[in-house]
Amino acid sequence: MSYDDDDYPADTFPKDFGYRAYNQDGLELEPNATGNSETKPRILLMGMRRSGKSSIQKVVFHKMSPNETLFLESTSKIVKDDINNSSFVQFQIWDFPGQIDFFEPTFDSDMIFGGCGALVFVIDAKDDYNEALTKFKNTVLQAYKVNQRIKFEVFIHKVDGISDDSKMESQRDIHQRSSDDLSEAGLNQIHLSFHLTSIYDHSIFEAFSKVVQKLIPQLPTLENLLNIFIPNSGIEKAFLFDVVSKIYIATDSSPVDMQTYELCCDMIDVVIDLSSIYSSEETAFDSGSSSLIKLNNNTILYLREVNKFLALVCILREENFNRQGVIDYNFICFRDAISEVFELRLKRQKQLENNGQDDDDLLDEQALIRHGHDAGGISRAQPIN
Repeated sequence: MSYDDDDYPADTFPKDFGYRAYNQDGLELEPNATGNSETKPRILLMGMRRSGKSSIQKVVFHKMSPNETLFLESTSKIVKDDINNSSFVQFQIWDFPGQIDFFEPTFDSDMIFGGCGALVFVIDAKDDYNEALTKFKNTVLQAYKVNQRIKFEVFIHKVDGISDDSKMESQRDIHQRSSDDLSEAGLNQIHLSFHLTSIYDHSIFEAFSKVVQKLIPQLPTLENLLNIFIPNSGIEKAFLFDVVSKIYIATDSSPVDMQTYELCCDMIDVVIDLSSIYSSEETAFDSGSSSLIKLNNNTILYLREVNKFLALVCILREENFNRQGVIDYNFICFRDAISEVFELRLKRQKQLENNGQDDDDLLDEQALIRHGHDAGGISRAQPIN
């Protein structure tokens, strides 16, 4: 059984929501300018019925309030969403109904799993997950036979209202049992990633950020650019955000603190809300968008626009912001380097379309870092004592 678009139409975004194809300058592209949507990596959302798959999709990519998801009907067909809001965030999300049996002879596993970049399996932490673990094992076995490059992600979902000890115990139990099941099947080489998630806090955005990052071939380049920018600007932490979904597509190599991430997300909400009040444009976030917020602990949040849908949010001490000009100059150098990565991405896409080459055989954005081309203008900002 093949699931075609005609049989299962996509539950598409509203036209005014902003998820369309744009180039590095934020200009909208023609519908076919970014290639066939079927060539994009797919993220499959799977799990048991009522595990929260559709709620996750609606909250993260449709800005639906978590309370509104209580009225969502159970998914009865495959729902496809085409995410195409920047050159780095391009993929499809397929939301699968929980009752699908992957071992039915009519199920087209090659078509479903062949173009899959990541498989997200959602497990309800508040429910008995024995049956869910069995289905997860069968799903992984079936998917791995078709495509050994799939990234397997487990969302231990609905952990809101559960004590920290219970969360960790559930994660340890699910991790251990899943690993044991795969070991018994002789698939020790499969790596599973586990995330504790809830739609009522920022954990679901942080988890989806980690999933999306694994589908971005330019991720090492972006991280290196940030690692160059951070110490030379007196900044403690920085995130490169997709402002529409609030998932971060890259950050520097220092550990991510959830409280810091939540502050950055809240800052983006403030900027978007205020911009919408004073802007008549369809998308309030534009080339002039920036924001500065001073916290009561002598910490500064500083947001700068990278392109129409990407923003850099920095966290730094107030005394290190005295040389804002140096930071702004370094940011311009960083933004120019990002533009070059965009250009290489577009060349990569054209080569894929024209030559059918494998993604690993094409242009290497790491050359920007190796040759120091992108960091040549960055100046070091010394902390002010």
